[in-house]
Amino acid sequence: MLSIKELSTQVNARFGRLLEQSIIACDELTIVVAPQHLHEVCLALRNESEFDFKLLIDVCGIDYLQYGISEWETNAATATGFERGVEVGALEEASYKGPRFASVYHLLSLTHNHRIRIRVFLNETELKVPSVVDIWPAANWFEREAFDLFGIFYLGHPDLRRILTDYGFIGHPFRKDFPLIGNLEVRYDAALQRVVYEPVSISPRILEPKVIRRDNRYQVGE
Repeated sequence: MLSIKELSTQVNARFGRLLEQSIIACDELTIVVAPQHLHEVCLALRNESEFDFKLLIDVCGIDYLQYGISEWETNAATATGFERGVEVGALEEASYKGPRFASVYHLLSLTHNHRIRIRVFLNETELKVPSVVDIWPAANWFEREAFDLFGIFYLGHPDLRRILTDYGFIGHPFRKDFPLIGNLEVRYDAALQRVVYEPVSISPRILEPKVIRRDNRYQVGE
């Protein structure tokens, strides 16, 4: 069995020109691939004996909106612990600059006992990536889920429909800018004898307000 570093070397040697990035973190290998190269890379990872990734564990979407920004805006607070903070004015520096969305694939080789993660970054204006259902049929419902919750289009998918939300659902609930209370509420109208959709009647409220304060516990020399 190859070590994670040896697997990384092998993957980079085989797909070097097709990879945008190759990362080892937390003893896991992640490769970043452009959408147009995804199908070619996945097919080789499944078919070539030195890889033999015949098992697709998961396909999921990611929304990087506000990625890297701490929970609390503050003038002086710790950056770790329960009340993590970021200094006022530093939010622009901390904000993530890359594409907003990604489609992520987790593969397992039972033959070699290897795992690999494939990440495909997608711009908000071009949320399209080739389907891998023809390579791993298990991707069918996973891709439908990512389409439903994030709005990622998997080109070539045989039946790309919503799978968790209702047919008339508006929006994609796992996007970071989707309102926590939703856009519509559903009820049965006895007079009309049918289900009706209406704007939500719940007013948004903040249970834990953001606090901007000075705290001498985190002041140096005080």
